[in-house]
Amino acid sequence: MLLSLLDRSRTRTGFDDASALRHTVERAVHAEQIGLHRFWVAEHHGVPGIASGAPAVLAAAVAARTSHIRVGSGGVMLPNHQPLIVAEQFLMLESLFPGRIDLGVGRSLGFTEPVRAALRSKHTDSDAFEAEIAELRSYLDGSAPVTARPAAGSPPVFVLATGAGLEVAARAGLPVVVGGPVLQLGDPLALYRKHFRPSSANPEPYVIVSLDVTIAADTADARRLAVPEAWAMARSRREGEFPPLEPPSHIETAQWTPQTRNRIEVSLESTILGTAEQVRPRLEELIERTGADEIMASTSTYDRAELFDADAAFAQLAGVAG
Repeated sequence: MLLSLLDRSRTRTGFDDASALRHTVERAVHAEQIGLHRFWVAEHHGVPGIASGAPAVLAAAVAARTSHIRVGSGGVMLPNHQPLIVAEQFLMLESLFPGRIDLGVGRSLGFTEPVRAALRSKHTDSDAFEAEIAELRSYLDGSAPVTARPAAGSPPVFVLATGAGLEVAARAGLPVVVGGPVLQLGDPLALYRKHFRPSSANPEPYVIVSLDVTIAADTADARRLAVPEAWAMARSRREGEFPPLEPPSHIETAQWTPQTRNRIEVSLESTILGTAEQVRPRLEELIERTGADEIMASTSTYDRAELFDADAAFAQLAGVAG
């Protein structure tokens, strides 16, 4: 089983945004040292809790500081970009770091209406998304009327998918990254596998499951590490703004309304947390249920030393489910 990380460049109370980007690069170096397969960075715009709005730029910084771990985007949101520009950016990355670059694409719009207006976001429908993926791939493989440069080998394309996105990925014959509510469905990937159209690049369906995985010395510690992200999610629902991560000690002394407490508990329930011995069977069950080929942890917490320890414990589960 391949294990990977998605890092969203979470900002932290007491640190500026530039620190969050440096922290991402440092985490990537550590991820390579502990043997993880991929390290992906995110695209979010105008969000106080996330510093990464330009995944191609950040991926370049990560790839320059590492030597063999795969580096990619989780993901580039196509409604915000012209496909030619995305192709040029990732062909450049592939030219500079051959054989190491992944291009994950999605169709989420900006977090708020002002952000969506600033991005000139065009659509959310699956038909437009499918057409943009086809156009993007034509630039990557050199079949478009316009030649995207640098002319280089094409990096693999992954689709960050939910319901309709899974159908788009199947028709395009592309690997998928799934997470969130779709994982609660009985067999969310059955139609993807049924309708998958093989190609020379992707002869079989390929599934990456992405979710928070937090491992610590005991369950209480793992829960404590997961609380800052759950607290931020609860605050975003209440205040309409996704905030930086706070230390668990600050959160423990804050006033929790019943609604906030409930939201935090719901968030923690969707996280796989505990000791390595507790996490392993839950990952095995998830892999059995989804047929996942790879697990990508999107874990974050305030304390970076504890985050690195959790990453190392996660990497040690590489033999899970074969």
